[in-house]
Amino acid sequence: MRRVTFAEARDSLGATARGLAMLTRRLALAIGLLCGLIGTQWPEFSQQYRQRLGGALDELSRIVAAFDADAASRSLTPAEGVARLKDNADPLARERGAAIEGDIARQARLQRQLEALRDAGPLERLIVMARDLDPATASRTLRDFEPAVPVTAESLVVGALALVWGWGATHLCAWPIRRRWQARRAAGRAGAA
Repeated sequence: MRRVTFAEARDSLGATARGLAMLTRRLALAIGLLCGLIGTQWPEFSQQYRQRLGGALDELSRIVAAFDADAASRSLTPAEGVARLKDNADPLARERGAAIEGDIARQARLQRQLEALRDAGPLERLIVMARDLDPATASRTLRDFEPAVPVTAESLVVGALALVWGWGATHLCAWPIRRRWQARRAAGRAGAA
């Protein structure tokens, strides 16, 4: 069995460190590209979410308008109609009162969010959506989400930011490993001297 000299071991360790550095750079680039690709889909999800939000708001508006008309036909305000239902001895009427009260509150919340999304700029819409997300609408949007080719400036900016974030995060995670290899390599050189 042949003995490995110190110089051969040092050269082998150096080649391993160079290989690890190259692997880290390639891995960081691949993760960065993947994050960039995923990031470009966020504006498309936002656009599909806005469409669903508008549809949900239209349906809630129809339900609330029908209830308001029923209450008005009995000379009641909507709030009085809800109170009458909630105070009713019949459990079905009480549940219907609670449900319409929830529908009215959700309609107001979705209307505020849709107006905020319409008033926001392209990148600001993503923040507005994330800050005041309607869970039911978002889950249905995600369930039916179809990726799209990013052609808007908003998608390209978000994709570039996601690419840089993914690349940087990979380098940050690999930094302790790289430092350990550099320390071993320096210790090997110091031992040879």
